[in-house]
Amino acid sequence: MSSSNWIQTEDWHTAGEPFRIVSDLPVNALPHAASVAERRFAVLKSPNHPLNILRQQLCLEPRGHSDMYGGFITPPDDSGAHFGVLFWHAEGFSTACGHGTIALGYWAVTKGLVRAPEADGAVDVIVDVPSGRVVATVAVKQGKPVHADFINVASYQLEKGLSVDVPSRGVSVIADLAFGGAVYATVNTAQFGLRIEPRNANEFIALGREIKKALGARAYYGTYDCYGVIFFQEDDKSADPVRQKNVTVFADGQIDRSPCGSGTCARLAVLLAEERLGAGRSKLIHESIVGSMFEGEIVSEEQSPIRGGAPACIPRVRGHANLVGKMNFFIDPEDPVLPFTLR
Repeated sequence: MSSSNWIQTEDWHTAGEPFRIVSDLPVNALPHAASVAERRFAVLKSPNHPLNILRQQLCLEPRGHSDMYGGFITPPDDSGAHFGVLFWHAEGFSTACGHGTIALGYWAVTKGLVRAPEADGAVDVIVDVPSGRVVATVAVKQGKPVHADFINVASYQLEKGLSVDVPSRGVSVIADLAFGGAVYATVNTAQFGLRIEPRNANEFIALGREIKKALGARAYYGTYDCYGVIFFQEDDKSADPVRQKNVTVFADGQIDRSPCGSGTCARLAVLLAEERLGAGRSKLIHESIVGSMFEGEIVSEEQSPIRGGAPACIPRVRGHANLVGKMNFFIDPEDPVLPFTLR
């Protein structure tokens, strides 16, 4: 990264949330490590790592924005996957990304990296991510992807009914913690009397930061800290399938425009713990703050890795991705304006 170069990307969105794909990395930029998870740790340990610098160049202004998301394509952990990916956002590198996995499924089939059925059918795009091995099952009609099912790692509730003080509102609220490849705190918006609408986006950002700070180490799970806060709204608890609307505030105040793929898995895990969903029993219709939809269901129920914990599940989330554009960015180390964000 000491000399100027061109970086090509393909920009997609899944249910409104951006995903910028970088498949050709600069020479020697990738850490020498045996797995995607180890590559992520190597980059995190070195703030001046070339991939961290490139993340900032492509994610922040003037080439991106504070809510940009993307991924660097890497070799897989072994021959069992098609490729690996390092997910990134404005704050750093995440362990999981469901909307990104759906976009990668579309991308891999469209690029011919994974061969689609000649007739109508489906094909699995297998991806190694920092939290494990995930699958995007891409349904194809007349050679064109029509939807993708993101099949995640085991997801499960971590804690139920944590009391969290929110000084700005002068209240204490109840939050559940769940793991869906990342740790999420989930909070019912009825506790604030706040509706999930775009005009309330800044309030949710402020509340998400406040709740995350208040939870602190209580939300840590092994090497995972609290990645995001999911605010959910449910107007009719008797509906079948379950219908909820959510806004996920992740990293440092980023709002997911989609219903959040890994966050949907976390919500499925909580609904399983509440015995409202189960394998082959009902679904979750998950709406985002911009009105886009994911459909989530439980493929199978598993034993929790936490002794005495709520049951785990293998979740499946269905969504759609669309190509936005193919970009060719010039990266100039002599540019006097460094990557920045105003938020």
